[in-house]
Amino acid sequence: MAHRVIETRSIRAAARDLQRAPASVATALRRLEAAISVPLVEKAGAGLVLTLEAQRLAPDIARASAIVAAMFPQGGNAPLETLWRLASVARLGSVRRAAQALRLGQPQLTRQISGLEAALGTQLLTRSSSGSTTTAAGEALVAQIGELSAVWARLSHAAGDRFRRSVSTMRLGSVIPLGHESELARMLADLTARWRLSHPHQPLFVSSTTAEDLLAGLRSGRFDAAVLDVETVPPELESRLIYRSRLALVGTAPALAASRDLPALLTGMPVAVPSLRSGLRQAVTRVIEETLSAEEQRRLTLIEIDSIPVIVNLVLHHGYLSVLPEASVGNVRSDLGRLPLGEDHALTLRLVWPRAASGRDIGAALFEAMSRAAPSQA
Repeated sequence: MAHRVIETRSIRAAARDLQRAPASVATALRRLEAAISVPLVEKAGAGLVLTLEAQRLAPDIARASAIVAAMFPQGGNAPLETLWRLASVARLGSVRRAAQALRLGQPQLTRQISGLEAALGTQLLTRSSSGSTTTAAGEALVAQIGELSAVWARLSHAAGDRFRRSVSTMRLGSVIPLGHESELARMLADLTARWRLSHPHQPLFVSSTTAEDLLAGLRSGRFDAAVLDVETVPPELESRLIYRSRLALVGTAPALAASRDLPALLTGMPVAVPSLRSGLRQAVTRVIEETLSAEEQRRLTLIEIDSIPVIVNLVLHHGYLSVLPEASVGNVRSDLGRLPLGEDHALTLRLVWPRAASGRDIGAALFEAMSRAAPSQA
């Protein structure tokens, strides 16, 4: 079922092809992801996209699917453990010896083998007082089990290590830094270095995305904490202010020198801003609403781009304006002109974490490390 989802990029399409309930297909996919400790698909609009790891593992998943289909041509199935146990019986030549080696009760193992024979509709073992031998069908099945075991080993060999890393790793999300020279980038690099020294057995994983995705990740448990560029946070989260920078209208020096009239500048040139998924865009919206009249806002040309490097290139080479944190602009590009927007318009960075007791411990540890790494407030 998981293989068919990967092929069709759709749980519903896979369910339709296999004539199974979508919930059953979704459950099968989740069970495989849990067994190998790897997410295989992600939602993308109405469909699914494969993760990079799924693309790497897809040939082995397809091969495993083909082996299982050959084992059960009538559509039956059996737990992998039952297949491995049949192979043990065949190798040791006795249900009793296999049960002892597997530390199982002999009646339990006998029932499992009998259930597998019923699922396949054929006898797999010939039993006698001296032990058990495989029938022709059993011998063919054991050969397939050996091939499946080799494929499964490739799929799952690192699952334990991935699981241990996932459990021990501290997962910090962050809004996207303006560039490698920006204050946020420096803070995150300092935090990572300090964290490794103070928590050598707990790696820190840092992932950058938009504020909206970070909030969703905090709610789902994908992130333990996050650095958000927002003024307020939902009530189920705690936060601490770690940085504040006044905003500035950014453009080329000649463009800003042509006029000091903020409404004229904003309405006279296209303005590149992040999407509404970002906290920075929320701050830019407040600037626009407090600076421009309704008529002036209708003349405004906003271009949404969730990439600060692209926005900077539009400003430098294509006659655009933007609104960015003043303290970081000079670090990103010294040739960018900027017109400060005053104390009332600022971008704040907050460390945010869930209110649960474990979340408070995580938040306190990260806040302490990040406070030592934070620059002076601007």
